[in-house]
Amino acid sequence: MNKLPVIFDHDGGIDDLLSLMLLLTMEHVDLKGVTITPADCFLSDATSSTLKILKLFGREDVPVAQGRLHGINPFHYDWRAQPKMVNALPIMIRTKENRDLIVKQPADVFIAEQLEQAEHPITVLMTGPCSNLTAALELNPNAKNGLERLVWMGGAVDVKGNVATHNHDGSAEWNVYWDYLSANRLLKSGINITLMPLDATNCLPIDHAFLSELAQHSEHRLVDLAGQFWACTVASIPSYEFTYFLWDVMATCVLGIEPDAIKVENCKLSVAIHEPNEGQTYRDEKSGNNVDVVVKAEREKVITYLIKQLKSSNHNITNL
Repeated sequence: MNKLPVIFDHDGGIDDLLSLMLLLTMEHVDLKGVTITPADCFLSDATSSTLKILKLFGREDVPVAQGRLHGINPFHYDWRAQPKMVNALPIMIRTKENRDLIVKQPADVFIAEQLEQAEHPITVLMTGPCSNLTAALELNPNAKNGLERLVWMGGAVDVKGNVATHNHDGSAEWNVYWDYLSANRLLKSGINITLMPLDATNCLPIDHAFLSELAQHSEHRLVDLAGQFWACTVASIPSYEFTYFLWDVMATCVLGIEPDAIKVENCKLSVAIHEPNEGQTYRDEKSGNNVDVVVKAEREKVITYLIKQLKSSNHNITNL
């Protein structure tokens, strides 16, 4: 079977790390590298978490590149500290990270080189802001030829966003808002984009019902570890703003889930770049750019797929 070459670009939050776990259970995926954006994380913590997860899965063949770019609207410091919680779990403390996996090139340069040199076009899975990829495509225009498609967790098309801050109307989603100028340029680049916006993830909150479903399968080591990670999110965001959802994990599912579990619609989208709605991803039939948008997800099918992958005995996990 020809494997799907993938670069995973994430920004270190708990759901990003869970996405890495899920990605590593996908036998049809050939993970070419992991890149980290210092957005919803502190770079050192997210790097440590990433290296330890790769170690747990016996994947010390996967290079890791650290980002050097910073967005316009920084995430809250309390959110960025989330990897500290998962790094404090006993299994993470016991696991030794292999820092030899960290490459010298910054993330954007690494992505540009990987895309330019690809024997087969690469899919980029992106669960944080798009700064690394946008910079890579601008750094080397030939890199675009090596990009099959981008699967990106970002945006809010027909639903309210999750940005709650001064001088903003609440219409934007954080991954886009963090560096909305890069997002605007990325949509205009003409690359093939599948967007996983809040529209589709809103049906998948990390609530007691979800955690209870996971707990029914906790005899499986990876399910139990994933449940511990998700439990760390329960009080991470004040409930009067919004709760945690399967944002990044849902985007990762796109690479392996059956097509009938999601509904995809081709839309013309633009990204707002001025107050009060900078970062909003809105329908724009006149001058928008074609994007495949996941507008709906089937909750039970997603959870069934997720648990099946985490229970799978076919992937290599060590030290658990």
